[in-house]
Amino acid sequence: VGGRAVDRGVFGTRTFRQLYGNGEGSTGIDDEFAQRGFANVGSWILGRNMFGPIRGPWLDDGWRGWWGENPPYHCDVFVLTQHRRKSFAMEGGTTFHFVTGGIEDALERARKAAGGKDVRLGGGVATIQQYLRARLIDEMHLAFAPVLLGSGEALFAGIDLPALGYAVT
Repeated sequence: VGGRAVDRGVFGTRTFRQLYGNGEGSTGIDDEFAQRGFANVGSWILGRNMFGPIRGPWLDDGWRGWWGENPPYHCDVFVLTQHRRKSFAMEGGTTFHFVTGGIEDALERARKAAGGKDVRLGGGVATIQQYLRARLIDEMHLAFAPVLLGSGEALFAGIDLPALGYAVT
């Protein structure tokens, strides 16, 4: 409930609107942050919940994501899931692939698709935690939005980041 408010600062930026093909958008610090977030990204990894609200087996192929026919990714996106589904392409160069082989398999495929560019881990919390625990995240940027949503999920709950070798740079 109220989750869209978290991304309010990003949705109206010039960078995000250009990714969607929706006009000019705002400039300033929010746009600069959005630009850095999309710079040099060659592929993405998403958890199943970041792709859509469907749980369990895919009942049909009707759900194609939260974002309409032109997702903001514009590259290959690898969705972690326990249920097979065929890949499909969308406008803007986005192709969704569904990976049932785990986080290492998704990362290997995403690195290959990225062609030397960065692989961006788009979340959600459970996906980021898996990659942190496996020490597969090289760099992480956190943005805080002043929005109250309830209890939510704690990103670092039960994770000893310094013991895993992570440090603030």
